[in-house]
Amino acid sequence: MRSEILDAAKQCVNVDRNSTHGQPEDTFGAIARVWSVRLGVEVTPAQAALMMIDLKTCRAWNNPGHKDNWVDIAGYAACGGELAAGPSVNPS
Repeated sequence: MRSEILDAAKQCVNVDRNSTHGQPEDTFGAIARVWSVRLGVEVTPAQAALMMIDLKTCRAWNNPGHKDNWVDIAGYAACGGELAAGPSVNPS
């Protein structure tokens, strides 16, 4: 099951969602800019990924058997880790 969740997250962040939603750095950058304005504090793209993990954590809390929450948490963690590392990291 662990590998299945990680494989599904890898597919999502490297193939499926990129073609549907664009590159993660662009999406999380846009989310960070909007949340920065709404909250009145600077939010970085990596912090936006962490807050998306918080959203999925709350959903998983109420429905822990729903695999999609776990897949998304893993995917957000991968994207957030890449964003936190900076632009010199090549996505794989």
